Amino acid sequence: MFTGIIKGLGTVTAIVDREKFREVVIDVEDLVPKAVVGASVAISGACLTVTQIKPPSVPPDLGGGLQLSFEVMEETLKKTTTGELAVGSEVNIETAMLVGDELGGHFVLGHVDGVGEVTERIVEGENTHLRFRVPVGLARYIVDKGSVAVDGISLTVCDPVGDEFSVWLLPMTLALTTMGEKQVGDKVNLEADYLLKAVLGRA
Repeated sequence: MFTGIIKGLGTVTAIVDREKFREVVIDVEDLVPKAVVGASVAISGACLTVTQIKPPSVPPDLGGGLQLSFEVMEETLKKTTTGELAVGSEVNIETAMLVGDELGGHFVLGHVDGVGEVTERIVEGENTHLRFRVPVGLARYIVDKGSVAVDGISLTVCDPVGDEFSVWLLPMTLALTTMGEKQVGDKVNLEADYLLKAVLGRA
């Protein structure tokens, strides 16, 4: 389980595609200090399992970081943006929360509900507004002032109308996550608030 508080950005350094399967290698810098094979790491909101750990490809003082490998199966490729990653892509990194950790965002499972699309980006001084279109069936779980994970980032929903909703982003969020580079037409992983889904799913 995660909280949607991103530690920073990692960079895809290698991709190996097989039939309906993909291996992704990510330079996580120093963002996963206790990396072990089998550990869960949220990669832009998708909970993936570490399958291999390699030392930095270049010395740390030259910018190299720990290389973690993740295997991605067909279902994950269908439901997330992981299949669209390329060498050089930046991804949001979050390690699993520990018992007793501060819950700074909201409960995020890393089980992506579907892929959304940026439909509007407005910058007014230091204020940045992004609007997203959500997949069919997900809009009922996106409520005004509720929580949503966008590429794994815990954000507050604003102005949900039909199959779209907005978020407002702080300069810090733009600097530390992939949201700083998102433009109209870009795809994002979306996970609705699990607690809300649990309640409305029985309604």
